[in-house]
Formats: sequence, C-alpha cells, structure tokens
Amino acid sequence: MSKTFTSRSLDMIRVVLADDHVLIRAGLRRLLEFTPELHVVGEAADGHEALRLVAGLDPDIVLMDVRMPRLGGLEALRMLRHMDPERQVVLISAFDDDSVISEALRLGARGFLRKDVTRDQLVGALHRVAAGEILPPPGISEHVASRFSELSRDFPHAEGHEELTRRELAVLRLIARGLSNREIAEALGTAEGTVKNHTSHILSKLGVRDRIQAILRGMEIGCL
Repeated sequence: MSKTFTSRSLDMIRVVLADDHVLIRAGLRRLLEFTPELHVVGEAADGHEALRLVAGLDPDIVLMDVRMPRLGGLEALRMLRHMDPERQVVLISAFDDDSVISEALRLGARGFLRKDVTRDQLVGALHRVAAGEILPPPGISEHVASRFSELSRDFPHAEGHEELTRRELAVLRLIARGLSNREIAEALGTAEGTVKNHTSHILSKLGVRDRIQAILRGMEIGCL
C-alpha cells in the first residue's frame, strides 16, 4: 500500500521510496530524515504504486528496489523511461548482479546502490544525482566488462571517434572511479567549471550522452 507525505520546498530534494519490505522502507526513510534537505514524499510497495506516485507527486528522485512483487524495479524503470525520460531513478538491491546492473545502466538508471549502503553514502549519492550526475556503481569494470557486448549495441559504434587529449583521458578515468566534478577538480588542481568543459568534450568526442556510456565507451576503445 502506498503512502504520500505532502510538503514542498525549493531547497528540498523530494524522494519517492519503492520497496516491498515495510522495514526496509522505514529504515531508508529514517536515514534520509536526518538530512533536512531530503524529504520522502511517498512510499510504494511495488513498481505499479511507484509509477502512480511519480505521476502524482513529481519527485526529484525515485529510490527503487530491483526486486518487488507485481512489477519490479527494472520493469518500472523501463516503463518510466517511456513516460518520463528525464526522471532521476536510483535502483537499490541486496545483491551485486552483473546482469541487473548492466540492464539498469542500459535503461538509464542514474545510480545503483546496495542495501548495506551507509547513511553518508546514500545521502551523498542522492545529492549527486539531484545535481545531475550519474553514479557508476562500485566495481563497474568487473560487472560490466563481461556483458559490454550486449550494451554496446544500444549506441553507435566507437570507430572514428575523435581522440581524447591527455587531460580528457585523466578526467574520464576519474569519472570511472565515481568521482564528482568537484572531486575531479581537486584531484587535478583545476576549476570545477574546467572539469565540466572537459566532460562535455569527452561526451561529444565519444558520441555518447552521459557519463555511464562514456565509461562503457572508454572500456570498448581501451582507455579504461
């Protein structure tokens, strides 16, 4: 059964939680409630309820379990991509499953977290997604490498790509480690705006639309 909590502030990141276990939802909500700018506006027990809440509540982020009855997280994400392609979705699971992670990335999930995530990791991840970043899941190179041939058919082949500069390669490798623009700027001793420019050039040269696809393309052409 779904729950809604009506409140809106321009400074808040509004989150819908979707998990079929009441205790898991309560635990996630409790973790988020300690951060004033994160506000859980609705809870769903399956993908159908999550889609209904998204349509009615217009949350900034949907934090959704992969495995749920009636309609699971991947199926709900697939439907949401057709209904609302720009909606920010972060999937959460108790397991690291390479096929699930690969499919989540292909469908446009903005992040993938394990259920044993710490409060700081969860809050940091939601802040980064709300800021427009895409979070490579931990161990992405191990999980995705064996299934890259399945993913690569979903965007143009890399032949003929424009060569990346040394600095762009450095930025791409730090992106693959999951660093934010600010963290990359600190690591390279440059401005955050410069990192954003490098990232735009990387996406353009590789012919991809986001950071996850840039990482996958980098793996394909041997940069990572």
